[in-house]
Amino acid sequence: MKTIKRVLAGPWVPPELGKLPYLWAFSLGFLFWQYLYRPPSALELGLACLSTLLFLPLYFFSFWASDRQAMACIVFTCLVGGLWVPHNFGASSFFIFACGMCGRVQPPRRAYLVLAGVLAAVAIAAWFAQFARIGFLMSSLLIGIPVGIASIMEAGLRASRAQLMRKQEEVEHMARIAERERISRDLHDLLGHSLSLIALKAELAGKLAGRDADACRKEIRDIETSARQALSEVRAAVTGYRQSGLAGALASARASLAAANVKLSEDVQRFPLAPASEHVLALALREAVTNVVRHAGATCCSLGLVLEQDTAVLRVFDDGTRLRSDRDLRCGNGLAGMRERACALGGDLAIRVGAGLALELRVPAGSAA
Repeated sequence: MKTIKRVLAGPWVPPELGKLPYLWAFSLGFLFWQYLYRPPSALELGLACLSTLLFLPLYFFSFWASDRQAMACIVFTCLVGGLWVPHNFGASSFFIFACGMCGRVQPPRRAYLVLAGVLAAVAIAAWFAQFARIGFLMSSLLIGIPVGIASIMEAGLRASRAQLMRKQEEVEHMARIAERERISRDLHDLLGHSLSLIALKAELAGKLAGRDADACRKEIRDIETSARQALSEVRAAVTGYRQSGLAGALASARASLAAANVKLSEDVQRFPLAPASEHVLALALREAVTNVVRHAGATCCSLGLVLEQDTAVLRVFDDGTRLRSDRDLRCGNGLAGMRERACALGGDLAIRVGAGLALELRVPAGSAA
């Protein structure tokens, strides 16, 4: 019933097939060919028109039919053709249509068996032809075989294209999910660091407001600069064209630690880095420093970046007292995002809790673009 409603609602033929199936329907005119030189009786002409009117809905229905429905369409078409064989040479058109319907049967191996059955029906029907027996047989076979094979192969190609389209949709869906996760991680790292810096400077400006107006104005200018920089980075992260440099991340780390009264000891080597590796290291440094400022309760922080056998190693250590063992460590979105980005480049992240928190991130240095 659903298939019938679909045909009645239109279109009669699947849109991907174009208009060609409508043109094929005119092949039924071959049933009336002999009437151009031999006048038919009123009954014969009426039966020919009735056969055509009954077959056309079946023909369009077959394009939407399931396996069993397609088999029923093929059998019915062969029966109509068989009934016309003794009276009309144009009955071969029905068998050719039946060959074309074999493409609706799946899998292809079964479709070829059905095609063989239709061709066998053609051979049997040829014995009952009262005239032009050889012509009927040859026209049915020479046209029906290529039409049937082409129909089955085309159905296989359509199925492959449909499967490919589904795979492409899945890939696009996964790409959208990955992009959303990337934006989520990047925004977490960027905003967490920037807002922590702004909060610290705003707190400091509040303390200085009644004591040192010049220092307070300086802190307020720093807040404005940090806010503008955060806004710019968020816009760049959303569009996907941000280039996070280590130099900017280091400068921001120094400012954050200084605002939190955390003494910084750094040992940063200069060496070429691939843009992707530099991006991951910069975001990791931002997140690590943000954690030191917000959660560690540290007074000192050491930061190192070295090259070890083509591997860039970032180490961040603080003397915070809020974490006493690995059981106290909770890996939130920041550390999870840091680990995911490192693994995506073939690197890894190691975290150890001892006399403070020690973080070590390793990623391939690659080559600078």
